[in-house]
Amino acid sequence: MKSKVGVLELKVLREICLIIGQAHDLDLTLENVLRILSETLSMKRATMTLLDESGQLSIRASYGLTAEERQRGVYRLDEGVTGHIFQTGRPFIVPDVSKEPLFLDKTRSRGLERGRIAFIGVPVSTATGPVGVLNVDRLFADEVSFEEDVNFLSVVATLIGQFIQLNRHFLEREQSLKKEISLLRSKLSQSFQRFFIVGKSQPMERVRQMIEKVAPTKATVLLLGESGTGKTLTARIIHELSERHARPFIKVNCAALPETLLESELFGHEKGAFTGATAPKPGRFEEAHEGTIFLDEIGELTLSVQAKLLRVIQEKEFERLGSAKTRKVDVRIIAATNKDLSEEVRRGLFREDLYYRLNVFPIRVPALRERPEDIPALLNHFLETMEKEYSRRLILTPQALDMLIRYSWPGNVREMENLVERLSIMVEGEQIDVGDIPPQFLVGARPPVAPEEHASLSDIEKREVLSALERHRWIQSRAARELGITLRQMGYRIKKFDLEALVQERRSRLRGEH
Repeated sequence: MKSKVGVLELKVLREICLIIGQAHDLDLTLENVLRILSETLSMKRATMTLLDESGQLSIRASYGLTAEERQRGVYRLDEGVTGHIFQTGRPFIVPDVSKEPLFLDKTRSRGLERGRIAFIGVPVSTATGPVGVLNVDRLFADEVSFEEDVNFLSVVATLIGQFIQLNRHFLEREQSLKKEISLLRSKLSQSFQRFFIVGKSQPMERVRQMIEKVAPTKATVLLLGESGTGKTLTARIIHELSERHARPFIKVNCAALPETLLESELFGHEKGAFTGATAPKPGRFEEAHEGTIFLDEIGELTLSVQAKLLRVIQEKEFERLGSAKTRKVDVRIIAATNKDLSEEVRRGLFREDLYYRLNVFPIRVPALRERPEDIPALLNHFLETMEKEYSRRLILTPQALDMLIRYSWPGNVREMENLVERLSIMVEGEQIDVGDIPPQFLVGARPPVAPEEHASLSDIEKREVLSALERHRWIQSRAARELGITLRQMGYRIKKFDLEALVQERRSRLRGEH
């Protein structure tokens, strides 16, 4: 009989280890462990009692008890067999529950049982101390010693204790990650406001939605768009919103280095790999391990480097220059280009297989001229930034603003930021007028705007002002803050669009309602 039970015990331990190794749900796992004990070893009425938030011991999981019986299973730390086991940290054996004064039978689940019922309880602990008690009714044959039962249940209790500790770590880590993501989103909304707050146009809204969808995944991203549109910023946002945000974000400009140096930059080299290689050097892929590598100007790669990059994407492996040792790397790739890669493939300048590997999730960052409604807010954002840098506040005259709205911005957001910084240095007064703007911004301007188109831009700005005022109950300071402009600028716009009477009337109506 003893050897047969030993075989069953090993089988049960194996099943319990498999359950614990694959589970995250504490309650479901404990229920499954108790079910195996009851069904395989006939340990009837198995219960797992844990210390709860109220400082009492309550049944967290059970097998063989009704819901009512389980609810009655609550014990003070100095109460009954369960409390005794928890406080002493030692197993307790009750050969006959009817003769043990410490056995309270609070669940009242044994009233109709006939014959002797033996009861065994063992403590469950973690590295930080006791957490609960594992109890079972013993129905093994008398040939099996209580000592053997206790030894077996102590092993099970140790496994349960380890799982409880891992589960706590898992929940703590989950909460920590949620807090980090919340803080990160807050940080992003502040640090990258020109992207998410200032860029309110439909094209930028689509970009934002795509970023939020792809960031949590492992997918390779291909950023498309002209120079200066914000592709580097987009790549960094994707990284910061991903699970890799705590790991490196490595940027490589593929157009900045010749082929031989670029290969060494990406994949590293060993000592003596080429003239000047006086020491081994890890490449950028190694530095980005478990993080993100951003390959800017990917269309400038030569075909030989493209082949090595394809291997990294497919096999996640490469060799340093001058080395035969294969290295493994876990890196998310975000690539960017201002070229038409499909056209480069047609011309034989870009590998088709690499193009399809990179083009898993393309995001096109729109040019500034495609979202003219964002231009006023962007200009104000950069003026505020320069105010902090140069301790002076400048405003644009209506004529200067109209001129910059008409400009085609071939250098996009980067060109705008550079212009505003130049104006912040050069302009003498408090206003930026047409005469202060460099002449190339006239040469590069789009043809004069037709009256109806000009009106549509004005209408867009007017609608933005009205919407913001309405959202903030016609309080100008709050609406100005949302639009990223000063209270003085808000007052100018209200006057410009002849909204003074409307604002006063709506404010009076709101005061009357209260």
